[in-house]
Amino acid sequence: MNRPLPRPALARPPSFSAREFRDALGMFATGVTIVTARNEDGSLVGLTASSFNSVSLAPPLVLWSLSRGASTMPTFANGAHYAINVLAADQKALAERFATRGIDRWAGVVHHPGTNGAPVLDGAAATFECFNRSRYEEGDHLIFVGEVEHCSHRAGVPPLLYHGGRFYTEHPL
Repeated sequence: MNRPLPRPALARPPSFSAREFRDALGMFATGVTIVTARNEDGSLVGLTASSFNSVSLAPPLVLWSLSRGASTMPTFANGAHYAINVLAADQKALAERFATRGIDRWAGVVHHPGTNGAPVLDGAAATFECFNRSRYEEGDHLIFVGEVEHCSHRAGVPPLLYHGGRFYTEHPL
C-alpha cells in the first residue's frame, strides 16, 4: 500500500545565489508591458514590467507584480484602475524609458485616457484596462490581479519580447 508523503511545513533553503536565480529566470522569454495609472492628483505614473500573465477568461483576469520598494507602489496599491500596455516590437525605446529612474518618463509620450482614466499608450500591440481587483503579498513583491474592463489589440503587430537581458521580436519557426 502506498501512503502519501507528508507535506513539508516549509520550503528548503535555496541551493543557489540570487544571481543564479535571476539568470535562470532570464531564460524564460516574456512579453514586455508598461503598466500605467493616475495618481490621486491626476499625475501620470508608469513602469516597465515583464511579470504579466492571464489568470481567467470568466471573469477576465490578468496579473502582474511590483517590487514592494517601488516608488509607484502607493499609486498602484491604493488606486482603483490601471492599464497594462503590451508593447509592440517598435517600442523598445519606450520600454527602456519606463524602466529608467530619475527621468520624466512621460515627456513626449503619446497616450490617451482609457475608459476609467488610466493612460493608454498609442501604438501598443494590446491594452488591458483593469479594475484593481485584488493584491497579494509574496516575498519582496506585491501581486496585482486586475479584472479587465476593456481590452484591445492590433492584429498582425509583432510584440516586443525580452529574454536573457535583451530585447527581441518574434520570428515564426
